Amino acid sequence: MKPNLQYFSLLFLLCVKPGIAGPRIDCLPEPSGNQTVCESRGCIWNPVDNDIDGAPWCYFKDGVGYNLASQIGSTYNLRKNNGPRNPWGAEFENIQLRTSTIGASVLNVKIGIDGRYEPPVDFPRETISTPETLSFTTASSDDLFWFSVIRNSSNRKIFDTSLGGLIFSDQFLQLSTYLPSENVYGWGENAHQSLKHNFSRYLTWGMLARDQPPNSGNLDTMNLYGVHPFYMCLEPDGNAHGVFIFNSNPQEVTTAPGPSLIYRTIGGNLDIYFFPGPTPALVTQQYLAFIGKPFLPAYWALGYQLSRYGYNGLDEMKQRVGAVRDAGIPLDIAVADIDYMNRYKDFSTNDNWSGFEDYVKQMHGWNMKMIPIFDPAVEADYLPFQRAMSMGAKFIEWDDYSQVQQDIQKLYPMAKDTKIMLGVVWPDHHVGFPDFLDSTGKTQAWWRDELELYHSKLTFDGIWIDMNEPANFGTNELHPWYFDDNDHPNDAPLFCPTNGSNQWDLPPFQTHAVYYYGGNQNNAYLSSKTLCLTGVQNNGTYRFYDVKNLYGLTEAIQTQAALMDVTGKRGAVVSRSTFPSAGRYAGHWLGDNTARWEDLRTSVIGAQEFNLFGIPYVGSDVCGFLGQSNEELCLRWQQMGAFHSFFRNHNTLGEPAQDPAVWPSVASATKTANLFRYQYLPYLFSLHFQASQNGLTVVRPVFFEYPSDTETFDLGYQFMWGPRILVAPVLHQGAVTTNLYLPNDVWYSLFDYKYGSQIDAGYITVPSPITYRIPVFVRGSAVPRQTPTTTTTMSRHNSFELLVAPCQMGRAVGVLYWDDGQKIVDSFDTHDFHQFNFNFNSTSSGAQLTISRTRMGTVALPTMDIIEIFNYPSPPNFRSFTLNGSTVNINVQSSTYSGITKILYISTKNLIDLTSSDVISLVWSNVLK
Repeated sequence: MKPNLQYFSLLFLLCVKPGIAGPRIDCLPEPSGNQTVCESRGCIWNPVDNDIDGAPWCYFKDGVGYNLASQIGSTYNLRKNNGPRNPWGAEFENIQLRTSTIGASVLNVKIGIDGRYEPPVDFPRETISTPETLSFTTASSDDLFWFSVIRNSSNRKIFDTSLGGLIFSDQFLQLSTYLPSENVYGWGENAHQSLKHNFSRYLTWGMLARDQPPNSGNLDTMNLYGVHPFYMCLEPDGNAHGVFIFNSNPQEVTTAPGPSLIYRTIGGNLDIYFFPGPTPALVTQQYLAFIGKPFLPAYWALGYQLSRYGYNGLDEMKQRVGAVRDAGIPLDIAVADIDYMNRYKDFSTNDNWSGFEDYVKQMHGWNMKMIPIFDPAVEADYLPFQRAMSMGAKFIEWDDYSQVQQDIQKLYPMAKDTKIMLGVVWPDHHVGFPDFLDSTGKTQAWWRDELELYHSKLTFDGIWIDMNEPANFGTNELHPWYFDDNDHPNDAPLFCPTNGSNQWDLPPFQTHAVYYYGGNQNNAYLSSKTLCLTGVQNNGTYRFYDVKNLYGLTEAIQTQAALMDVTGKRGAVVSRSTFPSAGRYAGHWLGDNTARWEDLRTSVIGAQEFNLFGIPYVGSDVCGFLGQSNEELCLRWQQMGAFHSFFRNHNTLGEPAQDPAVWPSVASATKTANLFRYQYLPYLFSLHFQASQNGLTVVRPVFFEYPSDTETFDLGYQFMWGPRILVAPVLHQGAVTTNLYLPNDVWYSLFDYKYGSQIDAGYITVPSPITYRIPVFVRGSAVPRQTPTTTTTMSRHNSFELLVAPCQMGRAVGVLYWDDGQKIVDSFDTHDFHQFNFNFNSTSSGAQLTISRTRMGTVALPTMDIIEIFNYPSPPNFRSFTLNGSTVNINVQSSTYSGITKILYISTKNLIDLTSSDVISLVWSNVLK
């Protein structure tokens, strides 16, 4: 094995190219391996002449797995066969495989042993009805048992474990499968440079929540902040299915030629759920019905946010917010990073931010909102820590008193006689990490009380939670980075037990999360950048080794509950670390990206992936967080970010300001982009409403709408805004044109190039100077809009508009959901909202717009005063308009029709009162030729 190549391609298996016979399952993923070590494991050493596909040089012999001992109904008793053994611990001789269904379609295959660790996550475990069903079949040969999952309607195998390689030991579990297609999407959280996975080579992706910024400059398979063991596959006939492996331990997946994949984890069971679709949208709905549908953000949370790390005080925040407002750029939210805190301690404000609450009140007067950051760790000599102890709140602890670092513990009287594991983060002194899995509820009550107490001093509207992998500085390092930082004391770092008996911090198999880094001591432990995995939570009920990946989720659950309780409104929480179901409670930003064009491109893909994961309130740090941005990059990022639900400009300490007001060209482009976003906020909000109510995506891959069009399968740099609008952002330096693909449909331009005109489908090139909006297109549909202003609150008072982009038959449909924008949604059955369905039909003689109110709320609504219709065939008779049979006086001064562009623009004050009737019919005729 080549040590300097092995751990980059890492781990695996199957190769189907000349010179390599059959499947290869990696037997030596550790760096610096060699033939002697390989063969001592009973594995095959066979170097590859050409490493281009990253095939492992050391791999298992055939026959790894189990045989079938007996079957009782849907329970299969498996016994370890006579094949090769696992080098990372003795296999369990007997395990069980059970199958079951949820509803009639979602199939569960669970391989394991009763009583082993199960993630303590409360999923709804529901499903969406579909006529599609899946079958489970088994087979065996040569002492080897395998199974397949088959789509009944096409008899296609969507999961085929005849590849072999099933291993089940205490701290090493492996399952491998052939796939029906290379069109696979998902697995995370990683920085993916393409939307579709690459099966032309072996690539291993780690999944361990870590304080690790994305590296988009080149192919980098390291794990980032969250864990999402879910993928979607498009089959050759356009059917889609999804697969979710419910496991919270450190894990990894290898995509390999075949196509095939190998999944490995180091704890728990193999609990696998198959969602049959058959459309991508149905797969998503089925998955989100199972893990939980996303929360509905407050309406204001869809507004533009301005943030930075490194404000030198409140005055600088005021200056930058003021500059953006003075430029006329729509802006809703100011965000405060840790600069506002007193020595980076939660629930505190420093002297440089004196008057912060007065400024927040002023922003509220401007109809703006404020979001502060909170980190989970609390200083051990701090009043909130004392209150936590007095309330009986719990923190992550050492397993045993003998493990406690007494030289650290004795510094803090409140922690001195406890097992609390003390670490180092931003505050000056050591910190404890709240245990959000505390089953007594006392930790959660304390967290809520602290947020309420601080809210009485600073009336924030939303919450940003960071560092919740959880992150810890300098773990296992003799000289951590903060020793060289003048702004941080030299606190003794946390050291985890690293003797051979510590099976949690030094398990037999340490996964890609360790092996990727080779011999780099700063990253070569599972506990690097975090706490010791030997720790425990909930009075020892849970091992941190098992639940670490859940920390961000459990914090998000309690933070959302506290925010709603304290403010009485739904607000919005944004979390760095996530796990399946996190979208029920929080949104996500894509982490500490770098101000590079590569990071702009991967952020387009990342937002699509997190919609697949059930977290539609997602976006990137616009213009880049790390490094110094520049005028062109920031301009293009602002234009693209205007289409991401979470839309925030944010950059790091020590770099120049990069808000759009810094450059006149960026300010102009951002104002144009933001006004477009704010105009279409009713549509964006309706998408979020549907996502929360029905489990749908907001930003979605183009193949979601066109799963039979193979050209869309790897179209990662374009995306759909719901089902109606396609966005093709400008993602390359110096570009003044954009090459893009429009699937076979009726498309109209929504940007400066031929606005309102029908655009031919297929591969096209369109002009994209910086003075234009980025290329945006609408397919045949009716899209609700609203006259925009500089905040969402003010825009909500303006008149509604409707864009009508007819299909070839002169028809268009659409929907609008509307509530008060802030009430907590306990149940959509009882929630107060309006729903309107639009149905437009036109002929050569005239047209009719029917608006059906399918849900009546009590929320006040503005009137619909503007209707813009593309490709209208002939001039209308403005005197012929009737509304539910009564004549309507159309304002002919503000209403126009162009025989050249074929755009009909109807503008009349108080044209349609949407609450006047359950069915509203606006009818008119055309001028007779």
